[in-house]
Amino acid sequence: MIDLRSVPSDPCELLSDWFVRAEQENDVINHNVMMLATVGNDGRPSVRAVLHKSFDMVTGRLTFFTNYNSRKSREIEAQPHVAIVMYWDRLQRQVRIEGRAERVSESESDAYFRTRPRAHQIGAWASEQSQPVQGPKTLMARAALVTVRFLGKAIERPPHWGGYAVIPHSIEFWQAGEGRIHQRLLYTCSAESESDWTAQWLFP
Repeated sequence: MIDLRSVPSDPCELLSDWFVRAEQENDVINHNVMMLATVGNDGRPSVRAVLHKSFDMVTGRLTFFTNYNSRKSREIEAQPHVAIVMYWDRLQRQVRIEGRAERVSESESDAYFRTRPRAHQIGAWASEQSQPVQGPKTLMARAALVTVRFLGKAIERPPHWGGYAVIPHSIEFWQAGEGRIHQRLLYTCSAESESDWTAQWLFP
């Protein structure tokens, strides 16, 4: 449960604690999965699971990596406002985040790409994410060509692949309670500052 005696003034502190608990919980698989919602130019939302790869406790930025030609990226470039949900069933906890997504630096994308397994690096070159394909065999054939291309040498990051950082303007924590007496705590930041947070309890 959220400690009612010491609710932090900065939600990043609480979010960091929840991330650590989820990572340490043996029964939580893929603790860094988050559902990312974007909106297209037609106003229709779309949502998918992505993995957040880093969390900045100072700024609250959550970073994920993807193909810049994917549907999610095209929608972010046109409309950078996004929403995120993270749910850990084993812990009966949920976090909802709304904020703005922006590309990270090329150096940051390069650094993370170098840490990926080689097979994942090959996949980043082989896949034209979100585009039509005849079938899995086509992707496998493209991956084979990339494998040959980079045989015996390091695989550089494709120019169409990189990271986004989500800068939150609201973070909502939900903790299940007995008899549906849940805890729901919403933090919002002012328009003038990304670090000036106001906390408010909500009915569940």
